[in-house]
Amino acid sequence: MSLVASEVTVEFAGLRALDRVSLALPQGEILGLIGPNGSGKTTLVNAITGQVPLRHGRIAAGGVELTGRSPREVALARVARTFQVGRHFDHLTVLESVATAALGHGAGVVAAKARARELLDEFGLGPRHDDLAGGLSFGDKRRVEVARALAGDPQFLLLDEPAAGMNDVETEALLELFAALPGSRGLGLLIIDHDMSLIMRLCGRLHVLASGRTIAEGDRQAVRDDPAVIEAYLGREAADA
Repeated sequence: MSLVASEVTVEFAGLRALDRVSLALPQGEILGLIGPNGSGKTTLVNAITGQVPLRHGRIAAGGVELTGRSPREVALARVARTFQVGRHFDHLTVLESVATAALGHGAGVVAAKARARELLDEFGLGPRHDDLAGGLSFGDKRRVEVARALAGDPQFLLLDEPAAGMNDVETEALLELFAALPGSRGLGLLIIDHDMSLIMRLCGRLHVLASGRTIAEGDRQAVRDDPAVIEAYLGREAADA
């Protein structure tokens, strides 16, 4: 089963932000989506999750048509995402913040709280259950956001710069958690991040955008060595590292 974006085109006020981009994310795989700033990475995730309309193309998950669906309908189809700028329920406790997401996917109150506790323990936030989400460190807020995305038991999870703003220790811990998700939950994981060390260690396959178009895709070493990728994004120093 795969999440498939086919020939996706998005325009804003006549300007083409994505130009016939296609990718497939099978369950059980970690796919890295990379490219320069403004290349269309977040726009593609927004298109997949119903945040922006398509000018052309289609989106499907496991054969279920998602083109034109609302963000809530996409989420209920078990496609979850996080945002580049975190969205938090600062006035709720950490437990309530995650449980609310489970409630939104149809769980009862008891089951939602149990699911939230399980996820928070997994993400090392068990002792913070009763703390207000607004009082957490930046790194812990990121963890809560990912836990909230997992509360609906997604088949596909799209992460937009999940390690942004984290220190090396926090990033390393998050990498270990992400690496285990496809095996433990059978989900497909797509990650946008500018930390190329994280991307190269975590992702077996990469998809590269530049100016709204796909310029390369394939295994990480082939993409790393691709002249178009070196020119547009990585730079000669990264390629020679």
